[in-house]
Amino acid sequence: MNYNQNDKIAQITSQTLIIGVDIAKHKHVARAQDFRGLEFGKAFYFENTNSDFNHFLDWIQQLMNQQGMEKVIVGMEPTGHYWLNLAHFLIEQRINFVVVNPMHVKKSKELDDNSPTKNDVKDARVIAQLVKDGRYAVPNIPQGVYAELRVARKIRDLLSVDLQAVQGQIHNWLDRFFPEFLTVFKDWEGKSALQLLKLNLLPHELSKLTDQEILIHLRKAVTRAVGLSKITELKDAASHSIDIREGSGMAKLELRTLIDKYELINEQFDELESNIDDLLKQIPGVEQMLAITGIGKDTVAGFFSEVGDLSNYSHPRQIIKLAGLSLRENTSGKHKGQTKITKRGRKTLRALLFRVAMPLVAKNSAFKALHQYFTKRSDNPLKKMQSLIAICNKLIRILFAIGKKQCEFSEERMLRDIPHMVGLPKAA
Repeated sequence: MNYNQNDKIAQITSQTLIIGVDIAKHKHVARAQDFRGLEFGKAFYFENTNSDFNHFLDWIQQLMNQQGMEKVIVGMEPTGHYWLNLAHFLIEQRINFVVVNPMHVKKSKELDDNSPTKNDVKDARVIAQLVKDGRYAVPNIPQGVYAELRVARKIRDLLSVDLQAVQGQIHNWLDRFFPEFLTVFKDWEGKSALQLLKLNLLPHELSKLTDQEILIHLRKAVTRAVGLSKITELKDAASHSIDIREGSGMAKLELRTLIDKYELINEQFDELESNIDDLLKQIPGVEQMLAITGIGKDTVAGFFSEVGDLSNYSHPRQIIKLAGLSLRENTSGKHKGQTKITKRGRKTLRALLFRVAMPLVAKNSAFKALHQYFTKRSDNPLKKMQSLIAICNKLIRILFAIGKKQCEFSEERMLRDIPHMVGLPKAA
C-alpha cells in the first residue's frame, strides 16, 4: 500500500487513461478522462456480469487506442461487497485499480457544479477526479491462503452467532420445562448434563426412571459418570418441578431439535478449527507469533484475515493506519485539543488488537512493564486506555517484524530496544 501523495500523483501521467466507476448492485457506470480532467465520450453502463465486464474492457481499449494512451487506472468506491467481483476481474486482467473513500466522494461532489445533486453519472466523474488528484488507496485484496483465511474467519463469526442463539434457546427451554435442572448441574453443556438432556424426558417422566436406568444412559457418553447421589438429587428436583406440562409433546421435539443444532454447530466448529490450523501452517512467522506469551491462534488467524499478506506492506505504520489506530489532533492557533485515534479503517482489526492487549499486559512480562511505564512515568503519563492503544501499535510492529523476518520474539530484547526502559525494574 502506498500512502505517499506525491508518489500517487506521479503515477498519473499524460499517457494514463483514468476511469471512474460508480458501483451498484446490478449496473455500474464508468466515465473516462485524462490527467487534466478532460472527459472522453459519454458515460458507459455495464452490468455485473462476465459478458458486460468484457464489454467494459473493450470500451477501455477503444478509448486508449483513440487517445493514444499507454496505460489505464480504474478507480471505484468500495461500496459494500458489490465492488469485489469487478476488482477480482481486473486483477485477473492485470489492470491497475484503486479505491477512493466514499466520504471523499460525498464531500467533493459539489466542487464542479456547486450543486448537491447526486446521481451515478456524476459520482463516476467525481471518482475519476479524485484518482487524478492522487486521492486514492491501493486496496489489499487477499489472495491464496489469506483469502481462504478471511472466509474461514467469516464462517467462524457466523457459527458463533448461531451457537449463542442455540445456547440461549436451550436456556429458555430449561426455564420453561425444567427450571430446577440448573440447580443440580451448574452447566448444561457438560458431558453428563447434556447426556441427561438427550433422554428427551420432561421432569415428571424423568422422576419415574430408576437410578440404574439413568446411570446406564450416562455411561454411553462419559466413562466416569456422575455418582448416584447426583442422580438422586436430580430425580428429587424433577419430582418437585414447577415445569409447564401443556404442549409437552412439542416441547420434547423442541429440545431434541435444539440439541441436534447445538451438536451440529460444534461439529462444524471442530472442522473449521482444523482447517484454520492447516491454513496458519502455510503462513511465514506464525509459529514464532504463537510462541509469544498472551498470543493465541485466534488472534493470529484474525490478524492475517484482516491484514492479508505482509509482503504488501513496506512499513508497520500502514497497518496501524489500516486499523484506525493512527493519532489525530485538533489544534487551531493557541488552542490545542485532545489527541485521539482516527478510528478510520478496519474496526474488526482494531477490536481484535485491543482484546489481545489486555491479556498481554496481564501475562507477558515485557508488555506488563511497558504498560506500567506508560501509565506511571513522571513525564506525560498515559491513561490506561491510551496505554493499551500504544501497546496495540507496539504489537503491530512486533507481528510485522516477525512476519517479515521469521525471527523469535524476545521479551528482554523488547525492553532493551526501548531507551527509556533501560534501568527500570523488570515486571514480576
